[in-house]
Amino acid sequence: MPPGPRAGAGWILRRPENLAETETLQLKAVLAHCPELDARTRHVWSFATMLTDRQGQHLPDWLDPVRQDDLPSLHTLVAGIDRDRDAVIAGLTLPWKSGVVEGHVNRIMLKRQMFGRAGFQLLRKRVLWS
Repeated sequence: MPPGPRAGAGWILRRPENLAETETLQLKAVLAHCPELDARTRHVWSFATMLTDRQGQHLPDWLDPVRQDDLPSLHTLVAGIDRDRDAVIAGLTLPWKSGVVEGHVNRIMLKRQMFGRAGFQLLRKRVLWS
């Protein structure tokens, strides 16, 4: 019986060395039957390596093979990266994070959107459903 989409996605999104032996065998079987998914998996794993090991200098080398494969969903990602390539390379390379700043910006935007409109119930819905 083939695995479900959730199980397959979980195998692809985890580090290959963290998969159980049975999961590795099942993933290999799935990838052997679908060359498109095999190519996508290789691209995802190489991008994840760049991300976790801060190897942003390899981004241009990653983009070219992705463009050559017939994977429209990844072409959309590549187009977005190309629009702000320097920032993406910096994000993949530099140790600094902007999470705290983004949190403050989100808080300010919520205040601005909610000012004078309603009470706690609307704010609660806005935070929980966004």
